[in-house]
Amino acid sequence: MASHDSRIGRLPGLFAGPDTSSFTEFLGAYNPELLPGRRSLPAAARAGEELPHATTIVAVTYPGGVVVAGDRRATAGNVIAQRDVEKVFRADEFSAIAVAGTAGIGMELIRLFQVELEHYEKREGRTLSMEGKANRLATLVRGNLGMAMQGLAVVPLFAGYDEERDGGRIFSYDPAGGRYEERDFYSIGSGSVFARGALKKLWRPDLSPEDAALVCVQALYDAADDDSATGGPDLSRGIFPVVAVVSDEGYRRLGEDEVGALARSVVEGRNDSPGGPTAPLR
Repeated sequence: MASHDSRIGRLPGLFAGPDTSSFTEFLGAYNPELLPGRRSLPAAARAGEELPHATTIVAVTYPGGVVVAGDRRATAGNVIAQRDVEKVFRADEFSAIAVAGTAGIGMELIRLFQVELEHYEKREGRTLSMEGKANRLATLVRGNLGMAMQGLAVVPLFAGYDEERDGGRIFSYDPAGGRYEERDFYSIGSGSVFARGALKKLWRPDLSPEDAALVCVQALYDAADDDSATGGPDLSRGIFPVVAVVSDEGYRRLGEDEVGALARSVVEGRNDSPGGPTAPLR
């Protein structure tokens, strides 16, 4: 009878290295050129062409969770590069990640972060805390600093349900990897200043998940109203924002029917009141 090989199920000798729970550290030691920030400048950027950029993302907390939403437009200079790009994704069971900036690098950053969290969970047998996840993402963003200095910046928005606090939390980042926790709501991207103004007027501490989603769609509409790089609801094509809810029940992306109903109600309301709902003065 053949003796049992204790190495069965382990990585082959080629991949033997430091025992780390970080997939990024492992990849950096094995083949650092596969990391987004270590890649050479894309050919289009070297030629001076405009690369597609993702635009506006919003996040809103409510008692027991957080809602994250993003418009669907990607732009390349003054041209609409794509009308139905997705910018909001599941990071793990209890968190979501979205990006603004250079779309290609942003999508790669998201995939790497998803693998990072999954790798940690498999190695350690438990998930990272919200603080730990936010810190890991900051490290990934910092690794792209070289690209950011050449104009290929990507900035994520990270949000999720914190089991220890029993509530939603939102984290923003700068291109150098600075990590900042935001209170109540936040927005990133080219239309963020307009979206944040709407969020400031519409957010309430007692929002339901449904109302929080509606606030996000209203804010994205306001961003699209003043920022040409942000796309509003496209009723003729049936293209609506991506909206995700994260609570103690986990990550859930709202269906097209749910978001479509919200978007249509917003558009119908704007027909009567183009400026949108008003906040009480007193």
